[in-house]
Order: sequence, then structure tokens, then C-alpha cells
Amino acid sequence: MELRIRSISYLAEGINGYEFVDPNGRDLPRFSAGAHIAVRVGGVWRDYSLCNDPAERRRYAIAVLRESEGAGSRHLHDAIRVGDLVEVSWPRNHFPLADDADRHLFIAGGIGITPIMAMIAELRRRRAEFMLHYCTRAPERTAFREELSLLAALGRVVFHYDGGDPAKGLDIAALLRRPEPGTHVYYCGPAGLMRAAAAAAAHWPAERVHFEFFTGPQAAPPAALADDRPFTVRLARSGGTVVVAPGESIAKVLQRNGLPIKTSCELGYCGTCLTRYLAGEPDHRDEILRPEDRAHYLLACCARAKGDELVLDL
Repeated sequence: MELRIRSISYLAEGINGYEFVDPNGRDLPRFSAGAHIAVRVGGVWRDYSLCNDPAERRRYAIAVLRESEGAGSRHLHDAIRVGDLVEVSWPRNHFPLADDADRHLFIAGGIGITPIMAMIAELRRRRAEFMLHYCTRAPERTAFREELSLLAALGRVVFHYDGGDPAKGLDIAALLRRPEPGTHVYYCGPAGLMRAAAAAAAHWPAERVHFEFFTGPQAAPPAALADDRPFTVRLARSGGTVVVAPGESIAKVLQRNGLPIKTSCELGYCGTCLTRYLAGEPDHRDEILRPEDRAHYLLACCARAKGDELVLDL
């Protein structure tokens, strides 16, 4: 989907906040705490966690650290301006809050605070118990510091400034030494913090430990499978049929035959080619459709058929 940059704000040294809205003022697709979106910047797709309250329907907010090696972050900081239109995927969530937790213990490092901000907003609304340990180099490099200062005064947030030396920061091993019944641990941050937290939580029950790396590989098209085979797509409204060969997408075949289907990322990320199907069993190869969506819709840029035929509402 195409969204407009409504605001760009300074959050901390090297960190900007970006607010996305629908150009026509419509509600955006819902998201849950811990979700992220893919943003197309400088010709590539990059994932960014949503940091605003999941109850909000009119905006998505992300925080981006300008990294010298990160083409996406440099493009956002240097080239994107308020009012620009940007391609954005539907939200997807690989880092959700646990429904059965009595307490939530968060460990954030640097820009890894972003998904945890949305989680805190959700937990405050639920009046749930949580504690955040937030690790950065210095106060001036701490995003959302003012926003979190009240919670710090209430004893629910502790800031840890290490001046660039992790040995002077949070003792994660001591923090996680004893698994507390009913407590779930969440951690997100740079590689060093992730390694330390994984080692410190190794003796915790696996189902009570949650984490997400905030950097990852560039988005790539879904891999073709060796056993991909041709299948037929029947068009319920227009009455035609087309054959989709191995290595082709439904979207490309439909476009080649003059059928109006919009595409954008062609990676299974953005949702532009969302299409309703009426019969057949799709082989979904996207990362964004929820189980309830998959019962009725597919993404034509990457889905294939498990059987011989799919019937589309086209």
C-alpha cells in the first residue's frame, strides 16, 4: 500500500521518527504489539518495528537509526521528506506479547526499543505488570527517553548507560539468574545484547523467552521450489482461464493476458495484489496474511496452487 509521510521527528542522536498515514485519511490495517512493516526505500525493502499504540488506526510510527552501512536507513534520513508517498507492507508479527504471562520483563538495546514501545502501550491499557531495562550509550542517544521518564519515576523503567562499554551496563546474567514463575522475558537489540540475553536466559523455559533481531537480510522473493508444477487459474467473473507455469506468478500471467491486477513489491510483503479466491487450495508463500485471511484471499504475486486449479473472483 502507498502511505504518506505525515511527520518526521528527532528522537535522539542519529534516530528519527517517521509517521505514515493513508493519503485519503482512511484507517490503516490493524496491527498487534510487536509487529513490524516493510518499507520500500531506495529501491529495497527494509523491516521496521511499529512503535505506536496498536489501538491507533490512523497512523503507523517507526523509529530509524541512521547506520553508515544501512542503505535503507540512510535513504530515510537523507532523502525522505514530509509529504512523500512511500510503499509500505501490511503489518506482520513474529514478536507478539504472550497471552498467558503474569509479568513481562523487557530488555531493550538501542533501537531495539521500538517494538517494546508498542508492547508497553498495550500493557498499560491492560493494567498489566511489566518492567523495562533499556540499554544505550548515553542519554542523548536514548530514543523515547522523555516519554519513558514518568515510568522510570514509577519504577517500571530503568535506563542503563554504558558509554560504549557493555561491561559498564546492565548485568543481564544477574537479571535473569532466577526464572520467576509467570514471568515472560522479551529482548531486542544489537548482536552483543542478543548473545548475552540468549546465554543468560538459556535455563528459562523456552516458551517464556521471546526475542527479535532488529536487523535482518534484505527482503527477497519467495524461493521457487523444485516440485513447482503448472496449474490453471479460472476467472469466475470474466469467464477466462490461464495456465501458470513453473517460475511464473499468477499476477504476471494475468497481466500478460490483459487482466487488471495491481502489483508493487512482488515479494509477498505489501499486499497490493490481494485477490479473493472462490475454489481450490492455494499454496500461500507470503508472510503477511493471517489464517483467517488465507481462508478467502491470496497474494497473486507469490501464491501457487496445491491442486490443478484455482478459481479467482476476477
